[in-house]
Amino acid sequence: MIVASLGHEVIARSVEVGDVAALTARERPDVALVGLGENSRHALDLIDQIVREAACPVIAILDTDDHKFINEAAKRGIFAYIADGEAEQLQSSIDIVLRRFAEFQDLEGAFARRALIERAKGILMERHDLDERAAFDLMRTHARSSNRKIADIANAVIDGRRLLPGPPKPA
Repeated sequence: MIVASLGHEVIARSVEVGDVAALTARERPDVALVGLGENSRHALDLIDQIVREAACPVIAILDTDDHKFINEAAKRGIFAYIADGEAEQLQSSIDIVLRRFAEFQDLEGAFARRALIERAKGILMERHDLDERAAFDLMRTHARSSNRKIADIANAVIDGRRLLPGPPKPA
């Protein structure tokens, strides 16, 4: 197979949809190559499952351009497709997909950190009767003085709220 000749390890050549989540979780592949084969439904279900698990980026491998399949696969989250794949084209696609997936994960992480910080600001605003700017400044000051990341401080604020509920509300 072309993939092995490029120096990549092939984890599985044929996988059932029900097994793909466990396989990708166990093996943690860098990229999944899903061939169209004879059953486009099976290939689309594999793509859907891999993307849903966010295990790795998916490249669809096709014998010819099948625009209907490509559109369906794109809706399910493929990062690229190759029709009539040659070794050089496949390696270039793998390289590009790995870079784009890393960028995607960085962006996803940034959104998660932002949401965490916003929640922590809300807790501080409620607990200490602060405005939004003052709550952020409080976290930033603490992060700097303790040489920690602001996301770590935000996480501690959220965890602290779970551990130490606020004062009882007057009846």
